[in-house]
Amino acid sequence: MTGRPPISHGVRPVLLAALVTLAPAVALPAAAAPAAAAPAAATGEVVVTWNRNAQLSIWDVAREQPQVQSRSFAMVHGAVHDAVNAIAGTPYQPYLVAPRATGTESVAAAVATATHRVLLSMYPQQQTALQERYDLFLATVPAGRSKRGGIAVGALAAAAMIESRRDDGAFGADTWVVGDQPGQWRPTPPAFASDTAWVGHVRPFVLPSASMFRTAGPPALTSPEYARDVNEVRAVGGRSSTVRTADQTQAALWWHDRHLTEWEIRRQLAGTRHLTAVAAARMFAMASIAEADAAIACFDEKAAWSRWRPVTAIQLADTDGNPDTAAEPDWLPLLVTPAHPDYTSGHTCRTAATMGALAAFFHRDTIAFSAYSADSGTTRSFTSFSQAVTEVIDARVWGGIHTRSADVAGATIGVGVTRYLLAHAFQPSR
Repeated sequence: MTGRPPISHGVRPVLLAALVTLAPAVALPAAAAPAAAAPAAATGEVVVTWNRNAQLSIWDVAREQPQVQSRSFAMVHGAVHDAVNAIAGTPYQPYLVAPRATGTESVAAAVATATHRVLLSMYPQQQTALQERYDLFLATVPAGRSKRGGIAVGALAAAAMIESRRDDGAFGADTWVVGDQPGQWRPTPPAFASDTAWVGHVRPFVLPSASMFRTAGPPALTSPEYARDVNEVRAVGGRSSTVRTADQTQAALWWHDRHLTEWEIRRQLAGTRHLTAVAAARMFAMASIAEADAAIACFDEKAAWSRWRPVTAIQLADTDGNPDTAAEPDWLPLLVTPAHPDYTSGHTCRTAATMGALAAFFHRDTIAFSAYSADSGTTRSFTSFSQAVTEVIDARVWGGIHTRSADVAGATIGVGVTRYLLAHAFQPSR
């Protein structure tokens, strides 16, 4: 990837240093040997398989948007972690529960059952397909006490997760406040919709409060920083921009793909790093729960500031009171603007949280990975987790749907969320 300018306004060194220091700060081992009696064949592939199966329900069928699906994946992988962790002898703190286990239970049956039960609780309308997929998989697990034990452990872990998320605020009736004054959010073209305001009111998975990382807010409309933000998006993020490079266009499309490339990244890392089942379960749970809480914190922030999107800011720039901006009534962004406020960026919140969790899990920032996006028709490759955070901050500007201030603030929230999670969950239990 070439042609990517550094993050401006002096934030890049601070943000990425915070991300990288997550690894030594928490000092968590990436893998733990399973208990002596545990099956030797308990590799991470079974966790990857059921992550794919979860994706079938969460995205391929339900088509949940990223801020919604983060909760769903967190529920699945929190339960899977607790089941596998219990069978491995509880080397790590359980997220919710440590079902009684001897270590002889089938990890495959436990992972399948935990995932199946959680998905069934969320998507009862998919019962036939879910049951068929579950039955086909269980038929490959040898019958006997180990299989029955794995099913029991997985069922207990799933039941704890389902109960913990009962009445957590998901899918509520909350709506975004529509403003009519400069700087205030209003629906954007082409759909002029308002969507998923309830996310900011969901009870977090680990954070004590969704607002604990509340920022000082977006720059004042009359400030030089605001003018820089708006003018940058106007120049590089417009549908007919003449300064955005082909690579920047591809990056904007790649990061905007609703078939999130992060799914492939996590599965790829589980394979290339040869993770055991307990390590893979923990990695997926850490990243998924960090991402879910980052999404909640981000949407709480969006509601607090209710900032207009770049398309509105540019089209109505003659009303902002800033002499360094100019209105362009026909300006449209490269990407379709999501139906919620600008500040902060949900994508940078979630990506920074995820990449921070992965950096901490692997004890290093510099691990190579890549993923393909059908939307852009390209594969993008990275040499580090922080490089991915750098690019998503830029890509949301290149796509014309976020200001840089919103992107940077979002990434900062994501890092803060992961720092908190790693200090309060998934620690070694001995």
